[in-house]
Amino acid sequence: MVHPVLETVTNDIIERSRVSRAAYLARIDAAVETGPHRAHLECGNLVHAFAANSASEKADLSANVKANIGIISSYNDMLSAHQPYKTYPDLIKRAALLAGGVAQFAGGVPAMCDGVTQGQPGMELSLFSRDVIAMSSAIGLSHNMFDGALFLGICDKIVPGLLISALSFGHLPAVFVPGGPMPSGLPNKEKVRIRQLYAEGKVGRDELLRAESESYHSPGTCTFYGTANSNQMMVEMMGLHLPGSSFVNPNTPLRDALTVSATEQVLKYTAMGDDFRPVGYMIDEKAIVNAMIGLMATGGSTNHTMHLVAIARAAGIIINWDDFDKITRIIPLLTRIYPNGEADINHFQAAGGMGVLIRELLSKGLMHEDIMTVASTRGMNSYTQEPKLVDGKLIWEEGPNKSLDLGVIGTVDEPFSATGGLHLIKGNLGRGVSKISAVAEEHQIVEAPAMVFDDQDDVVAAFKRGEMQKDLIVVLRFQGPKANGMPELHKLTPILGSLQDKGFHVAIVTDGRMSGASGKVPSAIHMCPECEIGGPLTRVRTGDMLHLNTQTGDLNILVDDEVFNNRTQCIKGSVDHHYGMGRELFDSFRRGVSSAETGAINMFNVE
Repeated sequence: MVHPVLETVTNDIIERSRVSRAAYLARIDAAVETGPHRAHLECGNLVHAFAANSASEKADLSANVKANIGIISSYNDMLSAHQPYKTYPDLIKRAALLAGGVAQFAGGVPAMCDGVTQGQPGMELSLFSRDVIAMSSAIGLSHNMFDGALFLGICDKIVPGLLISALSFGHLPAVFVPGGPMPSGLPNKEKVRIRQLYAEGKVGRDELLRAESESYHSPGTCTFYGTANSNQMMVEMMGLHLPGSSFVNPNTPLRDALTVSATEQVLKYTAMGDDFRPVGYMIDEKAIVNAMIGLMATGGSTNHTMHLVAIARAAGIIINWDDFDKITRIIPLLTRIYPNGEADINHFQAAGGMGVLIRELLSKGLMHEDIMTVASTRGMNSYTQEPKLVDGKLIWEEGPNKSLDLGVIGTVDEPFSATGGLHLIKGNLGRGVSKISAVAEEHQIVEAPAMVFDDQDDVVAAFKRGEMQKDLIVVLRFQGPKANGMPELHKLTPILGSLQDKGFHVAIVTDGRMSGASGKVPSAIHMCPECEIGGPLTRVRTGDMLHLNTQTGDLNILVDDEVFNNRTQCIKGSVDHHYGMGRELFDSFRRGVSSAETGAINMFNVE
């Protein structure tokens, strides 16, 4: 039986979304074809679509008896997470042929690495890249040649963008194909120690570069639990990955076997067969709630308080931060993965991984089992199984029935925290979110004077001048989506962490984002309304006392209401952030973007 609060939240979402969801499903139904979609193309259209194919593939595609699968990939060889995708298209095409279908590479999408752009001008394109990815993917699928799709992507904005695009083609079945994490390298805690020493000027660039290289050292996803690995967790919680496939290392026989199996599965689910599973029906209100549950249970990335809102809207489903808050109050924190602990994602996988996590949640009625998935059976019970190769054949066996390391994956009865890893923040400075799963309990409440900045480089400069050696709450303004694209502010983590380690009470309040890897410093981020449209942070002054309680979700300025409300708003022109590194091309995005709370969406109306 599902937890009563979970049932209430889900029913509220269903009722709130009734009109928009019905309209979305009607559009899907209108787009469904009983035969291959390419059968409706004129001969001239069709020959353009397979002119470069082999003679046998041309025959298969012109005969209109085989399903054709479109491959959308975020491959590039600069991103370690996506470099393994280089070989996937040929593997998928061979697998499709053997399974009685055809596969074509439909299109590539851009994929930027936030690890490269952190603290750089290019980071101001990062959030908007999600919508560019969705639109780029839509262009690839718009040729109407395809009966299903495989989506190859892992990292920060890439999976949300691909999923939004998949839902815009919700009449097609879709399977998401992960690449897997790199093997473990230098422990994350040691990497952070070196970063802080560098920020303090106690080690040089050579030592910092050596530590970073030992952490990020091979093909595969970064091993900390940031946005990329949160993506993989959520996609599996929604049933769009094959069971147990999220965290299998790249370039291994098991990884390749899972890619072949994903190809076979999507071919089974096209409208040309008898088990039609269009992705627009698969991603329903319960699937979205499952993703939210996974985010809370694992202390995942705060970025998904925006991405999930946007993904849900693409399916006609309306969720909000209050839904997240209600769910986090009943979902305990069940994992300790860096930055929430010392283990990395490979340790999580070794402790039982997604199978153990899902089994524990299902056993306590803390997630929805009855959703349509890409596994052979439709419900989430299949996701307690794990894939194995036996004599070269891929099989699924029941996974461990309990955690193999209680220091990495806990239980509902003995969790790491009674509530989830993310909390809603609210008060007289607006609404935002906070990731508290990595913040020690003694640091979760901070009352200190504000130190106000309008640029992250000014924070760094003040630190280097020695002006921040005290209790303080950094207020960093004009970092929202309309101001400058809402860059991640992970560059500030070593600075603030260093101050905290010296015994100072510190926190950060901003309308910007922090990285999915940010951890031990308390924060209130994504603050709405943002400063560019006159949010309350524009009336905060250096020296004002602020009170942040991340446990209860309270953030307030301790200034008389009348005095505060009568203050003149600070207005900062941010034109210097609108040019260079391609930023001038995104002016329409900045002007048209919705708030963080409504998903920071550019592509469709959220009102």
